Amino acid sequence: MLPLTADDTMLQLTADRMSGFGAASVGRTILVSNAAHADIIDEQLRQSGVDDYQVILEPIGRNTAPAIALAALEAQPEDTLLVMPSDHVIADLPAFHKAIARALPLAMQGWLATFGITPDGPETGYGYIQMGQTCGEAVHEVVRFVEKPDLANAQRMLAGGDHAWNAGIFLFRADTYLAALERHQPDMLAAVRTSMAEARRDGTHVFPDAQAFQACPSDSIDYAVMERETKVACVPVSMGWSDVGSWDSLHAVSARCDNDNAVRGDALLLGARNCLVHSDGPRVTLVDVDDLIVVVSQGEVMILKRGESQKVRKVTEALKAKAASDVN
Repeated sequence: MLPLTADDTMLQLTADRMSGFGAASVGRTILVSNAAHADIIDEQLRQSGVDDYQVILEPIGRNTAPAIALAALEAQPEDTLLVMPSDHVIADLPAFHKAIARALPLAMQGWLATFGITPDGPETGYGYIQMGQTCGEAVHEVVRFVEKPDLANAQRMLAGGDHAWNAGIFLFRADTYLAALERHQPDMLAAVRTSMAEARRDGTHVFPDAQAFQACPSDSIDYAVMERETKVACVPVSMGWSDVGSWDSLHAVSARCDNDNAVRGDALLLGARNCLVHSDGPRVTLVDVDDLIVVVSQGEVMILKRGESQKVRKVTEALKAKAASDVN
């Protein structure tokens, strides 16, 4: 819900991602989110001109498999669902639309389709998909899903030429997904069905029953469904994709100014190189420094070396520990 890569927020960019695909073939938008975000979702969608939408507001997080089941139950059984996380960057929308068009015939025949990003290096921060024989136009059967590998395995898979990064974007009919969930996670589907049957509705907002949803097992779509099914297809695509999972990846996808710096907010860079500055208020001045990430948010300042943004977890843990000690 932040404007990280453009004037529009990541949510707004995702909601607009099917523009140009063909208005007649694109139905309403269904969002699944935390109940605390209802007002800001409404505001951002109104700003984007999206008026045909439904927001399912989870009372508690239960990972992606139940979240997608909520949306599948809200849709019509024969609807084809394009499942997109709202924290991704896709720079080449025409390439994405062509990949969707290649996957659609299989999805309508009962396949579960996913999109594999053509790798440009041995990335260890993504899961991988091994692709087998073709089952459509530039579409492959999935041999297996691979957890985030170490560098040696990532290099081996890249050299093999039959692996793609797992983007976590899916295409399938609502009834196909629910049938797969019934086969592999019947308790999960039963809990989600009950929560939706007893849901409270208020305009565009759907509030699943909290008690029923809390009883739902928590699992990702990859573990709960995709890795267990046989009719799973992968569409390899190069579309300028990033999941913006770190400040380093944000630097990689951001527009650059002089000396390969990426800036959002008020900043003065004098002799600085390869830096990312993201400030929501105060001016940041960098003088003759290289490879820094500087983030200013609500009065808090964080500075770390570029390439080590995974250490943000240490910051979170330290802040929680400090908060706990302050309370005590």
